[in-house]
Amino acid sequence: MSVLPDHWIRHQALQHGMIQPFEEKQQREGVISYGLSSYGYDARLADEFKIFTNIDNAIVDPKAFSESSFVSRKTDVCVIPPNSFVLSHTKEYFKIPRDVLVICLGKSTYARCGLIVNVTPLEPEWEGHVTLEISNTTPLPARVYAHEGVCQFLFLKGDSPCEISYADKGGKYMGQTGVTLPRM
Repeated sequence: MSVLPDHWIRHQALQHGMIQPFEEKQQREGVISYGLSSYGYDARLADEFKIFTNIDNAIVDPKAFSESSFVSRKTDVCVIPPNSFVLSHTKEYFKIPRDVLVICLGKSTYARCGLIVNVTPLEPEWEGHVTLEISNTTPLPARVYAHEGVCQFLFLKGDSPCEISYADKGGKYMGQTGVTLPRM
């Protein structure tokens, strides 16, 4: 399994729609960087947020998740409460090839501020906006910025295509748009 370079990512994005919209050069001027890098793609944060709140004294249960655990906001700057998290999604829509697995890592700019981005791997033939969980591990409120870089995706090519892809399984998060809450 090897990490795929910028020219492969560009070709897949422009010729096969793997990343839409696609930013061919890394943008940095006055923003947290986003766009194509040497061996990855830095995705942007969308402007839709679900901010975790415990105002109703709810219990977090992935088998019976309640939307009432969140306050929804559409904004360019989101404040994450101390020791809490938000859900958002990438501005980009991804379509992963059958012989590729994608790993996501948070941007160092946010990590150095105590903000952690968590995403499970993007499986072969999965597509959609990537739902992002951003945790504020600090005892202070923290800001995140929509339309700017939030995480980097690394594309790993398998030695051969998988037997059963995410699409073949009819995965429950296939084609998701916007912030997608846990599903059973």
